[in-house]
Amino acid sequence: MDNEEMTLFRDMTRRALEHEIAPHIETWEEQHIVPRSLWNKLGEAGLLCPDLPEAYGAAETSPQVTFSVIEELSHMGFGGIATGYSIHSNIVAPYIEHFGTEEQKQQWLHKMVAGEALGALAMTEPGAGSDVQSIRTNAVQDGDEWILNGSKIFITNGMLADLVIVAAITDPGKGAKGTSLFLVDTTLPGFDRGKKIEKLGQHTSDTAELFFQDMRLPANALLGELNKGFVIMMKELPRERLGIAAQAIAAAEGAMEITIDYVKERKAFGQTVASFQNTRFTLADVKTDIAVNRAFYEKCADAYTREELTSEDAAMLKYASTEMQCKTIDQCLQLFGGYGYTIEYPISRYYADARIQRIYGGTSEIMRELVARSILGR
Repeated sequence: MDNEEMTLFRDMTRRALEHEIAPHIETWEEQHIVPRSLWNKLGEAGLLCPDLPEAYGAAETSPQVTFSVIEELSHMGFGGIATGYSIHSNIVAPYIEHFGTEEQKQQWLHKMVAGEALGALAMTEPGAGSDVQSIRTNAVQDGDEWILNGSKIFITNGMLADLVIVAAITDPGKGAKGTSLFLVDTTLPGFDRGKKIEKLGQHTSDTAELFFQDMRLPANALLGELNKGFVIMMKELPRERLGIAAQAIAAAEGAMEITIDYVKERKAFGQTVASFQNTRFTLADVKTDIAVNRAFYEKCADAYTREELTSEDAAMLKYASTEMQCKTIDQCLQLFGGYGYTIEYPISRYYADARIQRIYGGTSEIMRELVARSILGR
């Protein structure tokens, strides 16, 4: 898409989100989940997995179009839905497109584009956290089937998912080199979900613990090569971190916009809050921090499109943008005073939704370690 086409697409996306999400967001926030039908509606609007090939019902755009939907959701303060969308369109679908067989693509991608199948990614386990090399969920081959046992935690879209990509040990004792990925159909026997995990923020992103007990999977459930799951995850991490950065920057921009509107109207000591030097300097800092991060993000997004984005740059971007998001939104909330701490004002949702960004997709501490290794070696 050229710039004009992208602008038109963003306008269309915004109108769709204003119609399908904005009138219901407060109710869904209270319910801590979105209705399953939302994903069907987003599919009908052509917003799911737009950069998949036309052969699977998508628009075959550049990845930037998928990032733009993530941005619009985040900008409007729909942080939880943005995360669920990113998992589905920006992570699960590309995993299948890049590493799946044609049979797997035909089975799942059409449904994902239409919203008929919602995707989730299951890596994290109760005892492993961000260390995917320490997972214990395992899959054992039995004739033409695999028997899957184990559990996963903190799985976005877990309560509603129809398809879950699961990381499991297939060669015990070899850690990352013995890990494989499986496409798990959640309608099969042996699959179960725990109760919905309640979180500090991102309430419209359903999060669950998943269980697999003697779950029999067909041979064609294996995604990519046997024992190459960790390699696949590493290859896809830059795109995942780009998506998180898109959320961070767009959410910070949205928070800044509603803060500007508020300080222009709110009066204290006989003058608008906007007239105080502290307010003016704070907003100058916020705008500068956002602009610097957006410039780096756009550079990285362009590099990804050219297949030139390095894991080090993706780690730096994820680290910088999410730290910036939390810092700038905190500064914005402060300008609301006591009102900023009430759920009546959307700034509180921007604030609560931001905090997880420094944790999932690799914590800020891990990002710093990855960058340090790129500088100093191990």
